[in-house]
Amino acid sequence: MTVQVPLWHHYLQAIRSRGAPRAQDHQRAENVLFTVLEHVHARDPRFLVDYSHDLEAFQFTLRSSEDPLDMEVPLWVDAEALLIEELGVPETGDGSASCRLGVPREVPGLERWMTDDVFSASEDSTTCCGHIVPGKVLHVLKDILVAAIVHCKHHSLITPGSLNAASLREEGLCLSLLVSSGWRMIRFNIVPVVRRKHRVPALEGAQLMPCFPEGSLKRIISQEVPLVPASAQHWRVSTDYLLTRLLGALGSLQGHRLDSLSILDRVNHESWRDGGQGPGLTFGHLKMVLLWASVLFPAPEDWAELQGATYRLLVVLLCCLATKNLPHFLYPERNLLQDSGLDLNALYQRVERFASQPEAFLRIHVTHLGRSPPPRIGNGIKALLQLPASDPTYWATAYFDVLLDKFQVFNIQDKDRISAMQSIFRKTKALGGDES
Repeated sequence: MTVQVPLWHHYLQAIRSRGAPRAQDHQRAENVLFTVLEHVHARDPRFLVDYSHDLEAFQFTLRSSEDPLDMEVPLWVDAEALLIEELGVPETGDGSASCRLGVPREVPGLERWMTDDVFSASEDSTTCCGHIVPGKVLHVLKDILVAAIVHCKHHSLITPGSLNAASLREEGLCLSLLVSSGWRMIRFNIVPVVRRKHRVPALEGAQLMPCFPEGSLKRIISQEVPLVPASAQHWRVSTDYLLTRLLGALGSLQGHRLDSLSILDRVNHESWRDGGQGPGLTFGHLKMVLLWASVLFPAPEDWAELQGATYRLLVVLLCCLATKNLPHFLYPERNLLQDSGLDLNALYQRVERFASQPEAFLRIHVTHLGRSPPPRIGNGIKALLQLPASDPTYWATAYFDVLLDKFQVFNIQDKDRISAMQSIFRKTKALGGDES
């Protein structure tokens, strides 16, 4: 007798079946890059090769989207000896403040970073003699990277067609390369980084985030974090590094947190972004939604069932789109949807259609589509989702419990539906709502 696999789990199995091949693709592409970066280091020892990218590979296997991957190139420098001059004003939507890296006077071991190609002298400071300039560092790394690629191709250290460096002509805060993994091209952003200890206040109140495994935040806080170029003159903390480690911590827990993220990323790529051809949400946006949902729903039972776990992300996402505000997890005052250039109203409609009739989207092939049940979202849910988010009580767990109950009531047998709706009505009244 054939066992019928529920649609949600069938879809998840299809995504998981691609995980191992994607991991191999990532490894092959990474090996090509490592070969080139080893020759970068041989030409200029100030640039190191970091082989520890396990978490980045793990994150790549979760994704269906093809957004660029970062490849960090650490600078060989005593970062704790450098002076951090914070400017206080973020230059990007990342949320972290920009800073300058000052080279203190008469400190041994920093001479290699006081040469004109990466250094700008300063006469108006009593504490430092100048600064390491990210724009100059990028220029030096670009020149050496080009020379290393030519060397590797000339000596057949990398196979023909395995690397496309055409985008190196573009100016930016990273160096972009297309690397072949065999049958697909993966875009990597080569980013020079300075790693050092850095305070992140949002992670220091570990007792406020019971959703993470015990001790995980302390371990993350104790690690060095990378400073990356924020502009031609300034650096900033890379929050993506920290967020990836938080994601890894959630992945060590039982439940469907990461599975729900993979499902929404696949639906986002295939349906909301038309196979990645159109603008829309990134994996970073969805990762932020999962982090917030994990804090709002810290109980293990909230993530025990796949469909319920996915709807927890959907409710948070719909609320963010309706209110046009997705707070950064580490810098909540920063809105990641502000100035994004996205049509949030149209995007809301797409996400809402999925929440209403997920069966129409949970297919890997058109033949997997069966009859769709009637829509699950009524005007009552829409009204709740469109409440203004200026009042922080709307981010309370009770508010989302109401929404989740309203979604899930359509899965309850008819004989239980009346009592379930009465319970929802009482909850809504308690929040000051009015539901007919």
